[in-house]
Amino acid sequence: MKKSPLKIIVAITLIVVVLVVLLVVLVNRDTESYGREFDEAPSIEGQPVYGDPDAPVTVVEFGDYKCPGCKAWDEGIFPQLEQDYIDNGDMQFSFVNVLFHGEESTLASLAAETVHAQDSEVYWDFHHALFDDQPENQQELWITPDKIEEIADGIDGIDMEALMEDTESNTLMDELIKDDDLRKAFEVESTPTIMVNNIMIEDDDTFDYEAIKAAIDAELGN
Repeated sequence: MKKSPLKIIVAITLIVVVLVVLLVVLVNRDTESYGREFDEAPSIEGQPVYGDPDAPVTVVEFGDYKCPGCKAWDEGIFPQLEQDYIDNGDMQFSFVNVLFHGEESTLASLAAETVHAQDSEVYWDFHHALFDDQPENQQELWITPDKIEEIADGIDGIDMEALMEDTESNTLMDELIKDDDLRKAFEVESTPTIMVNNIMIEDDDTFDYEAIKAAIDAELGN
């Protein structure tokens, strides 16, 4: 018994539709599966940047020096990124200040921006030292001018007198305003928030190194 031409056409059409759907899924399986995609990546002009400025992938952390999660990310995820991507020139890293914890966040960020203005390389020593010194119990006041001075005093290359003077006089407050504008533009609501180029990693994957690695590899075309 011969199949009718109509049934054959319908069958072929269904097969074509299925193939097209599969193709669309495969083509779009890159950025959308890793998180929210924006039209562009956050601008890192004037921001602290670590790594090759010509690296094809930029990872941006929106973070807060008072945030325990940011400390955990700095100590657990960042070293792996440095080893796997930054050291070989595939990735650069930038940090944007978020001031969710009020005066202490502001003081630490002002101090970090001041160190960055003095020496962009020494900045990273100070940046990591702030997280390293973060106590487990933050119920009491932690970030104070004395604490900033104590941390900075253990790092070579910082002009201590200028640091304390500029920090206490809010000299670089405009940099924090710029950071806050960036936070608002990308609708950052929690810290740490991680972006790989223009892709905001899902909150559930922030501490999943394999998920971040997959997003980076996708951007590298691997």
